[in-house]
Amino acid sequence: MQRTSSGSPYEVQFGFSRAVRVGNRIIVSGTGPIEPDGSTTQGDAAAQATRCFTLIVNAIEELGGSAADVVRTRMYLTDIGSQDAVGAVHAQFFSETRPAATMVGVASLCRAEWLVEIEAEAIVTQP
Repeated sequence: MQRTSSGSPYEVQFGFSRAVRVGNRIIVSGTGPIEPDGSTTQGDAAAQATRCFTLIVNAIEELGGSAADVVRTRMYLTDIGSQDAVGAVHAQFFSETRPAATMVGVASLCRAEWLVEIEAEAIVTQP
């Protein structure tokens, strides 16, 4: 088993890894819009989703995969009205891959200023 960290303060505090690879499967934890200094990405849901997907793809790449290996995403939005904007960002990252995807509205996330949190799973098909 391999693990990677993104440096989120929650990883140590809550005892989890950004992503874990077992065999050819990579599972990425719920990823919020966290900047390197621990602050929240500024901007709307699309800006925050861009940050989340960037962290997700970086974690997958650190474990030997790529965005092309993503087979599932789950997007949690505090305002379901931002679905088109977040969906457009999803398409920027995965329009070629077209993974199975879920997008749901939720009452709140870990931080009040978070508008989106995203999970992903990848199956690495190339060695």
